[in-house]
Amino acid sequence: MRINARVDYAVRAVLELAAAAPDSRTADAIATAQGIPARFLQAILTDLQRARLVTSQRGRDGGYRLALPASEISIARVMRVEQGFLAEVHGQRPEEVSYPGAAADLAKVWVAAREAYRRVLEGVTVADVVSGDLPPHAAELVAIDEAWRSFSDSSDG
Repeated sequence: MRINARVDYAVRAVLELAAAAPDSRTADAIATAQGIPARFLQAILTDLQRARLVTSQRGRDGGYRLALPASEISIARVMRVEQGFLAEVHGQRPEEVSYPGAAADLAKVWVAAREAYRRVLEGVTVADVVSGDLPPHAAELVAIDEAWRSFSDSSDG
């Protein structure tokens, strides 16, 4: 799993807007609260507006707000705004790759991994994260001690 800065910042910006709802937040306020470079954030907010997840209003009481209830926005939906597919192999969807010989069934592994990733990210909403109350399927995974451990040696997992 690799989450680039743009995706991370987009999710964090949406979480800030959800926490402020129904009020709006300025780009500067979001950038300050989350430690995101303001110019970078502005481009991300434009992407989120284009995807109709965020709206903006000019003026003294202006700023950004969510275009939908936080309970209707999955983390996956926000991520897709900035990265497209949740999983890809050399720029292709996992089901589109094929391998010869001994690696012939490797595409099945990539499809299974994407599905596990998707189940978590589609099943957790912005509202869940802001409330700190993850759905059971995600909370169960977080409760596994090994989930908090990175494996750098291929022999241990």
